[in-house]
Amino acid sequence: MDRNGAVTFQGNPLTLTGNPVKAGDIAPDFTVLDNGLAPVTKAAFAGKIAVLIAVPSLDTPVCDLETRKFNTAAAKLSPDVKLACISMDLPFAQARWCGAAGVKSVQTLSDHRDASFGLNYGLLIKELRLLARAVIVLDRAGRIAYLELVTEVTREPDYEAALKAIAKLA
Repeated sequence: MDRNGAVTFQGNPLTLTGNPVKAGDIAPDFTVLDNGLAPVTKAAFAGKIAVLIAVPSLDTPVCDLETRKFNTAAAKLSPDVKLACISMDLPFAQARWCGAAGVKSVQTLSDHRDASFGLNYGLLIKELRLLARAVIVLDRAGRIAYLELVTEVTREPDYEAALKAIAKLA
């Protein structure tokens, strides 16, 4: 399913493709790769509060800043909260970025192989084959408790709203 103009990049409309999700939905499954090329599915987050942070690329200023901010916030959260930053970056690039940025509390996952996450959550930018910026919080049962799709890709998400949603579940 294509949604023309669902997001913009520097004011220019882009198309999101895939199956859009909303708060209240059971989160769809997905398969992404960790930094060691091992597959990771939604099942890896079972029984935890999962924060799925979709970004276009860690090698851009806004994505870098956003992931660092969530990494700092993660240190103050319950061990029952698991944060993952998902992008189309290759796992090797993600590992390099994490090492350089000192990010240890947010797991980076790559959707580059199949775009499984992007398509199953309706976040794949058709024109760029990158993920749109979004924050999705899953409750312990795997239901979407919070979702923010940042409509202008170059802007940061509402951190405060995401952290409040996490706090309600913790």
